[in-house]
Amino acid sequence: MARKLPASHPLRHIDWPLIALTMALAGYGALLIYSATQASVGFSELRLQLGWIVVGVVGLAVTASFDYLKLKTYSGVFYGICVALLVMVFIIGKVALGAQRWIPIGPFNLQPSEFSKVALIIMLAALLSKRKEGIANNRDIGIAVAYAMVFILLVFIQPDLGTALVFGAITVGILYAAGINLWMLAGLGGATAVGALLAVKLNILHQYQVNRLLVFLNPQSDPSGAGYNITQAKIAIGSGQFFGRGLFLGSQTRLNFIPHGDTDFIFAVLGEQLGFIGILILITLFGLLLWRIAKIALNSRDMFGTLICAGVIASLLFQAFTNIGMNVGIMPVTGIPLPLISYGGSSFLTTMISLGLVLSVAMRRYGGVAERAPI
Repeated sequence: MARKLPASHPLRHIDWPLIALTMALAGYGALLIYSATQASVGFSELRLQLGWIVVGVVGLAVTASFDYLKLKTYSGVFYGICVALLVMVFIIGKVALGAQRWIPIGPFNLQPSEFSKVALIIMLAALLSKRKEGIANNRDIGIAVAYAMVFILLVFIQPDLGTALVFGAITVGILYAAGINLWMLAGLGGATAVGALLAVKLNILHQYQVNRLLVFLNPQSDPSGAGYNITQAKIAIGSGQFFGRGLFLGSQTRLNFIPHGDTDFIFAVLGEQLGFIGILILITLFGLLLWRIAKIALNSRDMFGTLICAGVIASLLFQAFTNIGMNVGIMPVTGIPLPLISYGGSSFLTTMISLGLVLSVAMRRYGGVAERAPI
């Protein structure tokens, strides 16, 4: 007879709703990727994405199998490796679409900035969880911001403004969960706004980035150039109306009017083909996923686990909001993918590893010595 696992064993506390929501979104994304590309490349891109889903599931399972508390000891190592990889991008990195973001490894292009999101979450969570009560002084805040700025600057000069903003969102989310004073948080926001204005004024931003900001303010200023993507995306979403034009249908998608319909503008493909109902399903799944992570954060046995979950929530929420926002014209185009939905290996694997960290926190909430009782 098989021996029954003790009540505190991690395998007794696998968060199946988290896994189910993750796989539902991954499957939804694969369907949309195929719908966006089947007219031009057939099954090839779907096969690649299904391969990444398999790799992602393995990554999630392996990450969840480790006790997340042990990551605290190695947080500096993970951070240092990612800094080294981001520097290597400028030495041996591949240039594509005007940016140097990828390190070619055989047929696969590694994007270190994606994996750096996980490293930053672990690093900041380890730093700010040293005190059970959270942030005690401005020194904690200064060190956390300094760690984040290294990643932000290295990625910004690739250039990759979108990922740099994600790093900022992760930092804000973890600082907030760690107990930063809201006035201090507002001050950081003000400093960021001033920095952005200086970047524009001093011509630090590339011209295409400036054009995107100008088009965001006035989409009709360059409808056939920088404003083309937004215009076509809004036409596609509007044409879908309530029920959509049908899966695998829709002139904007099938005739390739929507640029990057499998990545940056996959939400526009969803809006055209499945309409408001399809969009509602997507937003509901994302909302439930974020709610589940928040619940795990509240039930974590320690501050480190809570801050890991807060960083993952901030990363996913910011990316989803920004991607959907740029598709409907309320955010400038930054090239941020829609998590678990957009095509892309590094991005998908990073998201699955992040969710594996959350699952590890959930599985071990009753093990060891708790700093606080789960609610």
